Amino acid sequence: MTIEVCLYASLASKLPDKTDRNICPMEFPEAVSVRDVLDRLNINEEEPKIIFVNGIHAKLDDRLKEGDRLAVFPPIAGG
Repeated sequence: MTIEVCLYASLASKLPDKTDRNICPMEFPEAVSVRDVLDRLNINEEEPKIIFVNGIHAKLDDRLKEGDRLAVFPPIAGG
């Protein structure tokens, strides 16, 4: 199945080469979790601060399905 993965700020460097900006379609077997996606991208599970699936807050154990959009943000400082 295809998941659209969006990594922001410092996490964007973890996406595969030739990625269009910070968004990358990725292929996964069925029954993949948010944690599985992060593992494949070599992102330590403590790195993400905010996780969304289709614009809704998600947790590491949430399951993804075909066509989902996973957005992951690290801690961001600023005013």
